[in-house]
Amino acid sequence: MGRRVESAQPQLRRQLGVFDAVVVGLGSMIGAGIFAALAPAAAAAGSGLLLGLALAAVVAYCNATSSARLAARYPQSGGTYVYGRERLGAFWGYLAGWGFVVGKTASCAAMALTVGGYVWPGQAHAVAVAAVVALTAVNYAGVQKSAWLTRVIVAMVLAVLAAVVAAALTSGGADAVRLDIGADATAHGVLQAAGLMFFAFAGYARIATLGEEVRDPARTIPRAVPVALGMTLVVYALVAVAVLLVLGSERLAGAAAPLDEAVRAAGADWLTPVVRAGAAVAALGSLLALILGVSRTTLAMARDRHLPHALAAVHPRFQVPYRAELAVGAVVAVVAATADVRGAIGFSSFGVLTYYAVANASAWTLTRAEGRPPRLVPVVGLAGCLVLAFALPASAVVSGAAVLAAGAAAYAVRRGVSS
Repeated sequence: MGRRVESAQPQLRRQLGVFDAVVVGLGSMIGAGIFAALAPAAAAAGSGLLLGLALAAVVAYCNATSSARLAARYPQSGGTYVYGRERLGAFWGYLAGWGFVVGKTASCAAMALTVGGYVWPGQAHAVAVAAVVALTAVNYAGVQKSAWLTRVIVAMVLAVLAAVVAAALTSGGADAVRLDIGADATAHGVLQAAGLMFFAFAGYARIATLGEEVRDPARTIPRAVPVALGMTLVVYALVAVAVLLVLGSERLAGAAAPLDEAVRAAGADWLTPVVRAGAAVAALGSLLALILGVSRTTLAMARDRHLPHALAAVHPRFQVPYRAELAVGAVVAVVAATADVRGAIGFSSFGVLTYYAVANASAWTLTRAEGRPPRLVPVVGLAGCLVLAFALPASAVVSGAAVLAAGAAAYAVRRGVSS
């Protein structure tokens, strides 16, 4: 279970410091979650949404800690695909990588459609495809350009969210709704809300999957992951409380655009175009980071020939896995042109929770000399991932399990043919 030598493979350039790594994580988490996951989580748990958010944060913290320790030891592109392969065996690494690529491809399509829905609702699919093409081109030009654009997007989104929170908390409407945390929730509803909100926290994986492009990864990744996660939790909690205060859990559950409705209810109609623009920009930031992460896991799997080996090529000038990026962009564009955004969050959460279950199991095998986290961390993380995955809506569980089974079957066939 030692380190695999990759000297025969073309390597990516280490360019990202702590600040850029934190920004990439923030761009992934804040962009995806606040504008996409609040309403379905409220529909599942009512005012128990806040309890679900706290539970998702605990599981995410365990996953982040396990992933950071593993990423510091294995600073290669691929994230948990690499950790599972090195610590548990080839099949578990493959299953994690498969769950990540499939689940995050669905997330990419959902974020692209979110952009389309806010920018031009009547042509949402066309706008979604255009967004995918544009951001694939940005990623192709190099990871530093992606990090710079993500920094701008994160600053804009945080400013919009701050305006929403201020408008909601200072309005007279905030006094009209009583915030009874969990009063109308069931245990299953809270677990389901936590599973759906986990979709919003999963962006810190982008830091680990970019491990081959981070400077001094043993120091940078363990610092960047908890900082990005902690900042995101604070933002989520403030926004969730503010929106619940002005809308209430029932109205929030039925809201197509929760933050848009919140500022209207707060009497700040002038903020509506700002919120709509912020939602589109946030989804663009999330989509940018998602394409970045999926292409790096595709690169790692292609290096091991679980995917076509041609996808392992690194561009000689831009130092990016350009074929993997183009392939991922093409698949996401097709899905965005034909799919419906409904159900994507649950499907994505199932795949990503599987991915982190493998990460926690891998972290359990680390020795103290290898930087093992406290034993309780991977145990809670693994159990939490499994519980939240199977608490998701039945359609997400069935479709997610079917896709994982199909991937496992493909692995078995490939092994049978190669032997």
